[in-house]
Amino acid sequence: MPRTKFQEVVFALLMCFFMVLAMEVYNTAFRLGGMSNACWLPALWEMRIMLPTCFIMSFFFMDPLAQKLTFAQLTPGEDRPILVILVRAGITVALMCPTMSFGATVFFSGFHAEFVSVWLQTLVRNFPMALCWQVFFCGPLVRRLFRALFHRQLQTA
Repeated sequence: MPRTKFQEVVFALLMCFFMVLAMEVYNTAFRLGGMSNACWLPALWEMRIMLPTCFIMSFFFMDPLAQKLTFAQLTPGEDRPILVILVRAGITVALMCPTMSFGATVFFSGFHAEFVSVWLQTLVRNFPMALCWQVFFCGPLVRRLFRALFHRQLQTA
C-alpha cells in the first residue's frame, strides 16, 4: 500500500505503535492478574523500549523477509487482495512474535536458568493475541488511517 519510502516509514510506525500498545497492555494485564486501569501506565512505560525495538526489527529485517515469503507464494494483482493481506499478516506475526517475545523476555526478565521456558511461555501466550489483533483490528485500523493520511497521494499515483 505505501508507495514511497516516507509512506513505508509512516505505515510501519503506525503498525508498530498499535501492535506494541495492544501487546503491552495484554502482557501487563497478565502480570497484574487481569485487565484494569492499572495496566495502562506500566504498558505505556514499557513501550519506550518495545516500540523502537519493534520498529527496527520490523522495518529493517522482518517486513522485507515477510514480503519476500509472501510473494514467493502469491502474486499481487493476480491473487485476491484479501488473500495477499492475510498471508502477509500471518507471516509477519509468525516472524515478529517470536522476535518481540524474545526481546521482552530479555528486557524484562533477563537471562537466567529459566530463560528459554519464560520465552516460550511468552511466545505461546502472545501468538494468538498478536495474530487476532493484527488480522481483525490493527491491520484494518492502520490501513484505514494510512489511506486517510495519504488520500491525495494515493489517488494521484
